[in-house]
Amino acid sequence: MQKRWVEKDVNNPELVAGLQSSLLIDKVLATLLVKRGINSFEEARGFFRPDLRQLHDPFLMQDMEKAILRIEKSIANSEKILIYGDYDVDGTTSVALVFSFFKKYHSKIEFYIPDRYKEGYGISTQGIDYALQNNFLLIIALDCGIKSIDKIDYANSLGIDFIICDHHLPGETLPAAVAVLDPKRTDCQYPYKELSGCGIGFKLVQAYCQKNEILFDEIICFLDLVVVSIASDIVPITGENRVLAWYGLKRLNSEPCKGLSALIDIAGRKGGFSIMDVVFTIGPRINAAGRIDDAKHAVNLLIADTIETAFFRGQDINLKNTERKLFDTSITEQALAMIDQDDVLISKKTTVVYNEGWHKGVIGIVASRLTEKYYRPTIVLTKSNGHITGSARSVMDFDLHEAISSCSDLLLQFGGHKYAAGLTMLPENLVAFQKKFEEVVSLSISDELLIPAIQIDALLNLKQIDSRFCRVLQQFAPFGPQNMSPIFISKNVFVQGKASIVGKNHIKLCIRQSDSTYFESIGFGMAEYMDEINTGKHFDVCYTIEENVFKEKRSLQLNIKGIKIKDVES
Repeated sequence: MQKRWVEKDVNNPELVAGLQSSLLIDKVLATLLVKRGINSFEEARGFFRPDLRQLHDPFLMQDMEKAILRIEKSIANSEKILIYGDYDVDGTTSVALVFSFFKKYHSKIEFYIPDRYKEGYGISTQGIDYALQNNFLLIIALDCGIKSIDKIDYANSLGIDFIICDHHLPGETLPAAVAVLDPKRTDCQYPYKELSGCGIGFKLVQAYCQKNEILFDEIICFLDLVVVSIASDIVPITGENRVLAWYGLKRLNSEPCKGLSALIDIAGRKGGFSIMDVVFTIGPRINAAGRIDDAKHAVNLLIADTIETAFFRGQDINLKNTERKLFDTSITEQALAMIDQDDVLISKKTTVVYNEGWHKGVIGIVASRLTEKYYRPTIVLTKSNGHITGSARSVMDFDLHEAISSCSDLLLQFGGHKYAAGLTMLPENLVAFQKKFEEVVSLSISDELLIPAIQIDALLNLKQIDSRFCRVLQQFAPFGPQNMSPIFISKNVFVQGKASIVGKNHIKLCIRQSDSTYFESIGFGMAEYMDEINTGKHFDVCYTIEENVFKEKRSLQLNIKGIKIKDVES
């Protein structure tokens, strides 16, 4: 699919010039900082030198004092505490973190993960009944619960208290829990709103340490779990998340917990993880436990106390991931065929596909694949427990959650974020929902948003790329949402020598401008351009600058994202 190139302008050249002068850096780098909201020397220092002292006081979060007092009461009275979490990466890392911490101070503690297929997302009646039957008086819910009003009412009627730690958008009414920790509450003054679910769990244990004079060093060991959640849940790498991610990666690459260490070894990696490496290597394996079997296996891996136990559990989860890939491939092929054979589906501005036999555990992945292929808001649905349930994914700059909310009269429940959501409906509402969702999206989405965009950060001459430029650029990491690896555009470049094909349809080439040296480059999926650029034609190119590691040898490489051929020959 042809992509549009979108160049972002900076409307404040004075700020750029001021940063360039005070930091003694290239103008392009100063421009990148301003585009990230960095406007002063002090802000730049905080950005380039993340510090754990930049973390906010956890007691700024609404209800944090209530939460800590209730936990202290449970510990003082030897009450049983149940740590309850969602079955995805964010939920399982949250449970592993909070369970592992409080296990040090309280022996009467267990964890509970709902079954994806029998109980569905969030707090379940079955989970509350389990707590009742086993005499738990307090449940700490992580990465879920913000819309579980009826479930919390049910727990209250049984004398079971809830502390909710969630990061999803609340509804108009909050559940009647003892404490509801969610920075997205309209009455919450916490300065940073985009923590992951595991991030909220970390703030809870940070608050407990602060109140009980436990050294912060006691919880630094959990930052590897926090960064895995930040990466896998695709939250912004800004503000407090950036600090947590920076230190989390440092921990992950030097001294990960035994469970993560085992997964890294099983994946055949030797460290040096970035946010994207976590997304593609660690995240899918942890997720596979809940997608194919039971997510409690992921928690058991992450809390393993010996490397032997962790490796045994990690191998089992790795097998589940292999099985997940087979389901993923098969269902994606079926869904693609379903769309390609239906002219009506192809012509729509949304994709909503349903098959009652599809595996519920992978439909979110399939929704992402279909969005990549057709680039429009997409929902993949299957049947579960007599209902139709599904996962939704969006395109850049379109609020999927809001569109689904407009169809809420046809749904039993829904929740999620701007770009990803889950939903459940009665089977008889399927056709009406497909029609209404298409109508809602068609009225609110522009044609431009249905064309994938390459967001270009700055125009760059190749001769500007020197060792100092690259050293400063590396300090922009960790890269991720709202702090992506910058994409540059260089104009009128040409191939030094000849481009060649590597793999099935990738090209390897060296590019240069008339006044620059040459740069080794790779263009994934761009073999179609090889013949034309090998004729000597000039072209514009957009790319990221990265370090290529091959057989432990490191070299600079341009990762090409787009090519536009010029008519003029060299």
